[in-house]
Amino acid sequence: MNPAQKALWYIESHLAGTLTLDEIANIAGVSRFHLVRAFAAATGLSVMRYVRARRLSKAARALAAGAPDILGLALDADYSSHEAFTRAFRDHFGTTPEVVRAATCLDQLKLQEPIMMDSTLLDTLKPPRFETSKPLLIAGIGERCTHENGGAGIPNQWQKFHQTVDDIPNRIGKVAYGVCCNGDDSGFDYIAGVEVSDFSDLPREFSRVRIPEAKYAVFTHSEHISAIRRTVNTIWNHWLPTSGMKAADAPSFERYDEKFDPATGNGGLEIWIPVHG
Repeated sequence: MNPAQKALWYIESHLAGTLTLDEIANIAGVSRFHLVRAFAAATGLSVMRYVRARRLSKAARALAAGAPDILGLALDADYSSHEAFTRAFRDHFGTTPEVVRAATCLDQLKLQEPIMMDSTLLDTLKPPRFETSKPLLIAGIGERCTHENGGAGIPNQWQKFHQTVDDIPNRIGKVAYGVCCNGDDSGFDYIAGVEVSDFSDLPREFSRVRIPEAKYAVFTHSEHISAIRRTVNTIWNHWLPTSGMKAADAPSFERYDEKFDPATGNGGLEIWIPVHG
């Protein structure tokens, strides 16, 4: 069972109790960092957002069925007060618990049903090679991505990158990099960029990230760029848990050389995952 499946099982079987990210990661047998990436790759959701959405959906069903005690529902959903529960409920559904109870109807609510893991993993994944990367300075177009949007804005980042790459000073070589860094359960920073020799002359509109020397498992993604999520999901939820290695808390990145055609999305790329052990 992969980490995301273990996490889903534990969440669903302990929804009425206290759940923390550390506790779920411990049950899944991986670090917080690994779980956040694996769960998002498999489901498109952050771990604790899924927990909140499931608890609020359970509460909504109970309210529509006429539950009289909203405070009791709030406590069951791990909220300390009626007010905190109502605020979270309204933020999530756009209406209040009282309105749902009075309407006795859920038609207008987008409930979070339990996620049943499907076969989103690749049937085969070519074994990686291992490399120790040199330190890299990457400059480019940066945005914060949420796990929920699955990096839907990343293609637009690359469009901006290709429009502005000639304005990046001190560029080294022709290779482009898509760097995932500063990841947590809310999302991650993604930088579409190039290697530079230093940041001293970099205009303020560009983002920057330092990638330290580290050991990486390097995977080849030969399919069209649109299928990259399946490869990433397979790495985090199948290859890594069975490899005997652990994910290192360092930037991961995609490497696009001259064979990649940004106009068509063909040509393939490499996915570099930091590991130790």
